[in-house]
Amino acid sequence: MTFCSHQRWLLPEWARSVVLDTCTRAHGWTIDLHAVVVMPDHVHMVFIPRIDSELREIFPRTRITKAIKGSSAHLINRELGESGRVWQEESFDRVLRSSEKLGEKIEYILNNPVRKGLAIPPEHYPWLWVAPEFMPGLKPSVARLVSRGLPPLRVHKRP
Repeated sequence: MTFCSHQRWLLPEWARSVVLDTCTRAHGWTIDLHAVVVMPDHVHMVFIPRIDSELREIFPRTRITKAIKGSSAHLINRELGESGRVWQEESFDRVLRSSEKLGEKIEYILNNPVRKGLAIPPEHYPWLWVAPEFMPGLKPSVARLVSRGLPPLRVHKRP
């Protein structure tokens, strides 16, 4: 899934930390998160929706997206002292049907900061996370990201 900031606003570093924390907090609750990267104006996530045990159904993508975008927008707006839109309404998602493509997608999003000139190698980009179970199928430079685990919330005030 990919979603973009409203009017392609460049998220400050502290806001990217808020978004990364929001995405990783959904891991194990509504989704099994495989990888996430928070770029300056968009977010890429690879995940599998979990089962809602009360309703006995898969968590709908719309509920997952609304929770992540809504929570992160609330926290960002609170920090800014504003109430404006943070995210574009739509998001883009694709269903992957094979584990081979899953590995390719994970490598693609993890190398996004490198392609954009934000970090070399990808593990130097602070707003990136990959699940430990994907270490064997990834290239060695990407696999080193696994040791980072789930990041703590790192909120930095605007200058």
